Amino acid sequence: MRFAVSFFVKYLFSLILLSSFLLILPIAATSQAAEQKQAEQPPMRFIIVRNSLCQENCPEWISAEGRITADTPARFRKILKKMGERKLPVVFRSEGGDVDAAYAMGRMIRKTGVETAVGGTRLKGCPVQDTLCDAAIAKDGTAAGYTYSAGAYCFSACPLAFAGGTSRVASQWSFIGVHQITTIYNRVRVSYRIEYKIVNGKKKEISRKEIGRTAAGQSSSTKLGKKANAALTAYLKEMGVSDDVIDMMMSATPDNIHIVPAADALRTGLMTDMLAYNEWPGMPLCAPDAAAETVCRRHPAAAASVAVAAPVVAAAAEAAGVPAFKASAQNTAAQASESLPKTQPMDFLLMSNGNCQEECKQWISADGDITPDTPARLKAFLETLGGRKLPVVLQSNGGDMDAAFAMGRMIRAAGLETSIGKTQLPNCPKLDPRCKASIAKSGPTEGEVFAGGGHCLSTCTLVLMSGMPRIVGYSNIGLVRPTTAEYTKFFAYFDEMGVSGKTYETMMLGTSIERGNIVRSQALELGIINGIIPNDDEPGMHVCGPEARESLRCPRKAEAEIVPATVSVN
Repeated sequence: MRFAVSFFVKYLFSLILLSSFLLILPIAATSQAAEQKQAEQPPMRFIIVRNSLCQENCPEWISAEGRITADTPARFRKILKKMGERKLPVVFRSEGGDVDAAYAMGRMIRKTGVETAVGGTRLKGCPVQDTLCDAAIAKDGTAAGYTYSAGAYCFSACPLAFAGGTSRVASQWSFIGVHQITTIYNRVRVSYRIEYKIVNGKKKEISRKEIGRTAAGQSSSTKLGKKANAALTAYLKEMGVSDDVIDMMMSATPDNIHIVPAADALRTGLMTDMLAYNEWPGMPLCAPDAAAETVCRRHPAAAASVAVAAPVVAAAAEAAGVPAFKASAQNTAAQASESLPKTQPMDFLLMSNGNCQEECKQWISADGDITPDTPARLKAFLETLGGRKLPVVLQSNGGDMDAAFAMGRMIRAAGLETSIGKTQLPNCPKLDPRCKASIAKSGPTEGEVFAGGGHCLSTCTLVLMSGMPRIVGYSNIGLVRPTTAEYTKFFAYFDEMGVSGKTYETMMLGTSIERGNIVRSQALELGIINGIIPNDDEPGMHVCGPEARESLRCPRKAEAEIVPATVSVN
């Protein structure tokens, strides 16, 4: 006999684990950077902002501030659709949030081909305590304002979204921070209605229907499971970021933040470049054909480089029987000399600012090619100063390597500052910028000095790296390649000056470094320079004579004016 039995079974499966992945932010701030952010941000919102500090052709960007939640990608998709064909940079200021949502945002950013930056946005007319006030936002969701770097942060899951940018930048005054992924497990008690029938004396299930769920507690783990690890590794690879970032993440517990130093961010590809002192978050990367008046970063006119076609050089060298390494160095020097103004052997001038009334700053202008007798002339010049420690402002295409070594050791022994800059004498023609008529017969020569457009190429870089400190503004820093015979003493000098020779050697062999100049971010990473000249400053303003009184033009303490190259957090 067959018959059906229907009955209600409660809690047949009592504990079913459902997992979701979420980056948990620190409960208590334990670092300098963390202390600067709010306890908890509202969900991320997006605003298309136009720069309010210009008159026409003003840059725009997408302000992305707030916590990344599960619905953030959907709202971001709407703003991208609103942009149409425009490719506006995304400026992040976020404490992080949902990892899967960050992945989705990063992929959207990469697919759209837009840049990313770390920075905060202040809308025009908003109070300090509410920089993105609703009153400043138009009905169409746009606003006018400007960005800032100081204290801006991209923490936790935010760097994953940030990694989607085709160009990824931050300044030395902002923070990128990572920590462990926390997997949260929610225990759920599930109730079913199950119907059975008896067939040949045995129960057989014929239907199952879920009728209720109740929470049964929660647990968490910071151990990165195989699935989560695979997803993270695949995503970083997709974005061109080294999986060394995972080790950084695992080094900080969920209630802490590992601040990623600029050098590590650049090395791993988390950042592609570092903002210069006069660049701001959201400033787009210049197109190769950008006009001089275009507001953009890495402007071709200001960051002109000498391109070296490595494969062509190597092939030509092989055909001529010349070592490719040496031929590359010769080719670099030849192209540099063709593309830059011809100069005379380096001379040294004691300069004084000609646009001040009293306590005028002074500097040593070192301009010209480095020749074998340059060290002797530098020694004689320094002796005339009677021990005064004035900054050395370099402008040179380079020259003799041994002479550069000698100059560098002399500058290091004297404890002098080095920088790059263009010294301008009054009433001199462009073809003769150091005309004799403008040079004082005794005492300092009056003039001005500018960071923008200066250059220190080839072996000049060896002199630059000897400074204590060594700082640059928006100037060109040149690369130098040793020949096989010069190799040993070349890197011994690097070690002597505290510069990372091993890192330089690695970069030198890479295809991306086959060019005549090196960007400031790489120079910082190597230690060739250890600071960047602030926006409102020029070379030579950092060290004053022993008799100088305190003044705005001549601050007594060098360390008060030097911007640190990296941020360290205890």
